[in-house]
Amino acid sequence: MRRVVLCLAAGLAAATPALGQAPLRLATEKAEVVVETLAQGLSHPWGLAFLPDGRMLVTERQGRLRIVSAEGQLSPPLSGVPAVAARGQGGLLDVVLDPQFSANRFIYFSYAEPRGGGQAATSVARARLDEAGTGLDALTVIFRQQPAYSGGNHFGSRLVFDRTGALFVTVGDRFDLSEEAQNPNNHIGKIIRIAPEGGPAAGNPGLPGWAPEVWSIGHRNVQGAALHPVTGELWTAEHGARGGDEINIPRKGRNYGWPVISYGVHYSGAKIGIGTRKEGMEQPIYYWDPSIAPSGMALYTGDKFPGWRGSVLVGGLRSQIVARLELDGERVLREERMLRELGERIRDVRQGPDGFVYLLTDSAEGRILRLRPADGRS
Repeated sequence: MRRVVLCLAAGLAAATPALGQAPLRLATEKAEVVVETLAQGLSHPWGLAFLPDGRMLVTERQGRLRIVSAEGQLSPPLSGVPAVAARGQGGLLDVVLDPQFSANRFIYFSYAEPRGGGQAATSVARARLDEAGTGLDALTVIFRQQPAYSGGNHFGSRLVFDRTGALFVTVGDRFDLSEEAQNPNNHIGKIIRIAPEGGPAAGNPGLPGWAPEVWSIGHRNVQGAALHPVTGELWTAEHGARGGDEINIPRKGRNYGWPVISYGVHYSGAKIGIGTRKEGMEQPIYYWDPSIAPSGMALYTGDKFPGWRGSVLVGGLRSQIVARLELDGERVLREERMLRELGERIRDVRQGPDGFVYLLTDSAEGRILRLRPADGRS
């Protein structure tokens, strides 16, 4: 009997991984928040996407893709995920659903793809989630960053569909301290815009000397991106070096300056480029100095936190915060730094279809956290 009880207890713990994590109540300027652990035991979770039935897809950087139930149960790793270069900042990265997922069951994910000779670069694949929800089939790589590098840093990479059905892909500068991010004919330090089946999307800049997939240039390492709910434009959160993290609105054919201009300095303390401004290069709409190390981004439109509506929410890795930026159009009025009490590196921030806010924590024992208002608003 004792053995049966122990087995049942072990099975229950495996089925409900959030047990034992008491909700935490925290005060913010506009709301008292209850932080719940929805799921735990994830190895450096990176990206989160909501399925129509209330479940979630979550990536783990080491190369696993899982489904998480609304109650927080983790599926076994899905089959059919390609090999990833899980080193440094590389691995399995972001995941999004096709806008027509209910009809075609396609998902898209970005990852550091091994390219041979110890090199790797950011790639994007499309695959169909099988009806059983246990694996992927019909996998096709629809974008490969060129060139590849041997290092393990600055892969990007967020995926965002725009209102035309084109897919934005953010790719990092691969820690290349030369000016390859200024070369429009490659994929280093760029925003890419492609068709769902691959290839350049209609309406791209198509400027002389520009690779046809390139939307904007001069980016360092964009790890936060979201579509503005009113304007439909892409907003991004970008890592600076030592200082100079940026919020940008990357526009068609524009140059965002890296590494010619920046509000930060190199990790050595050396000056970056020529300073903070140059004609023909765009200014960020907001920047952080010192750095917060931004990753994950959402523009909140839900009804659960009325005081947050219209704000940008950005996760902080090194800073271990969620930054809430109040806006007036494209101008940031003020910043609130929230949830420092968690002591967690925040990798991703998503608004769920239920209006709650979901966070991924970046650690070897990573969690999915759900934020709900303490007043019981549902």
